[in-house]
Amino acid sequence: MQEEMKASAWFEDLYKQNEDSHENIPWARRDVNPLLQTYLDENKEHKGKALVIGCGLGDDAFALSNAGYETLAIDISQTALDIAQKRFSGTDITYEKQDIFDMPDKYFEHFDFIFEAFTVQSLPREFRTKMIQAVARSVAKEGELLVVAHKKELSDGGPPWPLTQVEIDQFLDNNLKEISSELVTEPSHISKTRFRILYKKTL
Repeated sequence: MQEEMKASAWFEDLYKQNEDSHENIPWARRDVNPLLQTYLDENKEHKGKALVIGCGLGDDAFALSNAGYETLAIDISQTALDIAQKRFSGTDITYEKQDIFDMPDKYFEHFDFIFEAFTVQSLPREFRTKMIQAVARSVAKEGELLVVAHKKELSDGGPPWPLTQVEIDQFLDNNLKEISSELVTEPSHISKTRFRILYKKTL
């Protein structure tokens, strides 16, 4: 566990350095991820417990809460959580400093919907299988998981390190079945292609 904590420690440093201005946080849109918004628009009923992994500045958690979910937003960075809570004060969102590798047992198969965007790819490749397993185990039976990640192209510079097809396929090894899958093209210095895959937890 110590190695995983070291690998993710740079998140807190980055948020701390940009606590007053968020311009240099590369993934901070300050708006809901459009690939999550598509899910919310396509599905009319939103209820139950939702989890946002690596919630950052909180926009995705806010969108899920507004849609009707009982929402938990987690991040390894306390500074990120403080910023998100301040930005969306007065909402029913619960914020917790949590490491997805070390989630409490009470969250096993707990969430009806989980949103994971760009967090797996932010860790070195040697930790990815373990993180994918940790994400999958938090999905409730019959629950859904929406994954958004950059697809690996030629460059392997990072962090973040875009996911290969082999890595994204590991979600299928954890009692998840693919409901929909698409590759989305969007300008980016990381990778111009993104995975957007919706999974459902099998019994």
